Amino acid sequence: MNKRRQIISLVLLIVIVMGAFSANLIAGNRPALGLDLQGGASVTLQPEGDYDATGLDVAVEIIRSRVDSIGVAEPEIILQGDTVIVNLPGVKDQQQALDIIGRTGELLLRPVLQTGMLNQDPSTTIAGSTPPDSTTDTVPVAGGPGSSRRATATTTTTTTATNTATTIAPVDAAPKVELGDDPNDPTQTVLLLDKNQIAYVVGPAGATGNVFKNDARADVQTGEWTVVVSLQSGPDGDVLWNKLAAACFNRTEVCPTGQLAMVLDGTVISAPSVNEPEFTGGSVQISGSFTPEEARDLAKILEFGAVPVRFAVSQAQTVSATLGSDSLRAAIISGLVGILLVVALLLAYYRLMAVFVLAGMTISIAFLWTLISLLSRTNGLALSLSGVAGIIVSIGIAVDSYIVFFERIKDEIRFGKTLKNSAIRSFESAWRTIVAADTVSFIAAIVLWYLTVGSVRGFAFFLGISALTDILVTYFFTRNAVLLFARSKRVQGRMVLGIQTVKPEVL
Repeated sequence: MNKRRQIISLVLLIVIVMGAFSANLIAGNRPALGLDLQGGASVTLQPEGDYDATGLDVAVEIIRSRVDSIGVAEPEIILQGDTVIVNLPGVKDQQQALDIIGRTGELLLRPVLQTGMLNQDPSTTIAGSTPPDSTTDTVPVAGGPGSSRRATATTTTTTTATNTATTIAPVDAAPKVELGDDPNDPTQTVLLLDKNQIAYVVGPAGATGNVFKNDARADVQTGEWTVVVSLQSGPDGDVLWNKLAAACFNRTEVCPTGQLAMVLDGTVISAPSVNEPEFTGGSVQISGSFTPEEARDLAKILEFGAVPVRFAVSQAQTVSATLGSDSLRAAIISGLVGILLVVALLLAYYRLMAVFVLAGMTISIAFLWTLISLLSRTNGLALSLSGVAGIIVSIGIAVDSYIVFFERIKDEIRFGKTLKNSAIRSFESAWRTIVAADTVSFIAAIVLWYLTVGSVRGFAFFLGISALTDILVTYFFTRNAVLLFARSKRVQGRMVLGIQTVKPEVL
């Protein structure tokens, strides 16, 4: 009965592991590679202005959420002192990822006082009206997107290039506007530009992006890409929004153009004309001739909130795909050479029994490949050089398990036991040693995982799952395979493990 159970258990393990491995290959699943194996981008962010430790921790988590949302496999966001290092392996659109990381997401709602084109010729003063493309921004009426209209700005402006930093003088003799010297100060009247270099003179911020809920999404309305977001309720939400909306709709002194600028990190991303004095609920639609990518990026920034710390990109470097492939090739070659040397040594020392080591290592590698491929597909896990090192170290641990088992068998044979009895008794004592060794490795992996960051964490993760794999394969494969081999009548009384076995007595 024991023999039958051993055969069923052995066959079942092989079928499950190799079946899952084959299914992953057919489905095209494979381990995602880290920055050092496939290339990518590494960005170093340095905080500016006033900040505290709590703000930095929150900033790191928000940046992590933004990076996760664009599908980067196992990004590394590391806080070293006050510096944040972001590693992005295999990013398809590097600039898109860098833009999302580097922006604080501080959305300010500022009334537009004047708008126009900046004068680029210092010898002349050019009067220009607001270009048609800049007047397509809309804000829908309460109750949801779709019920919006276009509006045309009423103020034409000109700028004297020799004094663009302080004043902007409108053609229609409107009063000169004194500008502040800090475009990032929400309390000052400042001159800002949009992505098309259209100039906007905006007043002090009347509200921040906190008036919106964290449900922003990119959508297509009336043939244009827009960002749709809901209003918060209460004095800091729709009440504050309605106060600004009424001022812009009625074109008061606070908002004479009727436009409300959405300012993100000192850049006007949209300047919609407000077409209702009061919003009683529903969604607000932000439009501004967005491309699909711009709309999605803005929605992600609004969804995950503002980073409470302003960062400057102090360093940005790219790891080429060629360098990554060279590292991967070197890792594979070194791993294969190490495995072949170990197998050659075992064949010379343990003879035929080394076949069980080779078969067990094959099952372990197939299981790890399958598990890593599934985690890469479902959880964004990436295999880095440190992870490869963890797997190679675990192979050494697995080989130790076989050596412990085989040496116990040899000791039992020397004491005159048959191969069958030696295998059964040896596994019982060797199993405790194997479990203890793998448990120590697993505990060490857990400690490293929680106390470290970056590449050391990757090493710890792969070391931990490899230790668990060793226990699984040792019990369900090595134990059953060796015990079945030891039962065979053909090997009784022959040389096994380099020593002569005792032939069982026939009664």
